[in-house]
Amino acid sequence: MSHTLYPLNKQRLQRSELAVPASNPTMIDKAAESGADYVFLDLEDAVAPPEKTQARRNAIQALNDIDWAAKGKTVSVRINGLDTHYMYRDVVDVMEQAGDRVHTLLVPKVGVLADLYMVDAMVNQIEQGRGLATRVGLEALIETALGMANVEAVAQFGGRLEALHFGVADYAASMRARTVNIGGLNPDYPGDQWHASITRMVIACRAYGLRAIDGPFGDFSDPEGYKAGARRAAALGCEGKWAIHPSQVAMANEVFSPPETEISKAERIIEELKKAEDEGRGAASLDGKMIDAASEKMARNVIEVAQAIAEKV
Repeated sequence: MSHTLYPLNKQRLQRSELAVPASNPTMIDKAAESGADYVFLDLEDAVAPPEKTQARRNAIQALNDIDWAAKGKTVSVRINGLDTHYMYRDVVDVMEQAGDRVHTLLVPKVGVLADLYMVDAMVNQIEQGRGLATRVGLEALIETALGMANVEAVAQFGGRLEALHFGVADYAASMRARTVNIGGLNPDYPGDQWHASITRMVIACRAYGLRAIDGPFGDFSDPEGYKAGARRAAALGCEGKWAIHPSQVAMANEVFSPPETEISKAERIIEELKKAEDEGRGAASLDGKMIDAASEKMARNVIEVAQAIAEKV
C-alpha cells in the first residue's frame, strides 16, 4: 500500500438519486415522500429559461419547509452551469437563504479544476459571511469530453468535494456518440460503450476519496434496461444511480443494496480471517476458496453499506 492515502471525504447513502425539476412544487413534495436516498432539486437542464427564477424560489422554499434529513434523505441542488448568467444567483440565493438546509450543490458540466474553485470560493465566503455552522458539500457532474479528459485533476480538488457523477446524456452529445436511448446500449457497439468512461471516473473517485454515482437512464418504460445499466455500474464500483422517474427509485435501491446472502458471507469472511489471525495465519479458506486481507476489505465494504441502510430504516 502506498504511503499516500486519500480517505473517503464524506460517507452518504446514495443508492438512488431522484432528479426533480424545481419548477414543479408538486413533484418536489412527492420526492420528499419517496424512497430515494438522495433528491436533487434541478435548476439546470430540466428547467426552461423563463422558469429559472421561479424554480430557484421553489427550491429555496422546499429546502426551508421540508425536513429532508428527518425523512432520511440527502437533499442537493443542481445549479446552472458556469457558462450561464444564472449560476451566480443560484449559488448566492440558495446559500444565503437556505445554506443551513441544503446538503450539497451539484455542479454541472465541470470541465476543469477552476470550475469547482469558483463555486467553492463563493460557498466559502457566504458561509463565513452568514456565520453558518453547517458545511455544504460539492458534487461534480462529469458530462463533457473536457471533464473526462481532466477527471483525475478534478477528483483531486479535495476540500468540500464529495462525489463525481457520470452525466451520460451531455457526455454522449459532447463525444458525438451515436445513442438510441440516454444511458442505454447501442446495438452497433459490441458491449457497453460507456464502460471505459465510467471506469475512468470510478478510478479517479476511489483514488481520491470520492463517491462514484452513475447518471440517468432515459427510457423509464424499460425497467429491465434500467436495472441492467445499474448492475453494470455497480460491477464497476459505482454506489448509486440517478432516477429520472419515481418508478426507478426502488430499482436503484434494490441493485445497490447488498443481498442478505452477500452480507452473511461478508460476516463469515471476517470471522474466518480472525480465526486465522489468532492461529498466526495470514490467509484462510471459505467454501473452498482462499480468502485474505483483500477479501476482508471487500467484506467490510459490504457491511458498511448494509449498516448505512439499516440506520436509514
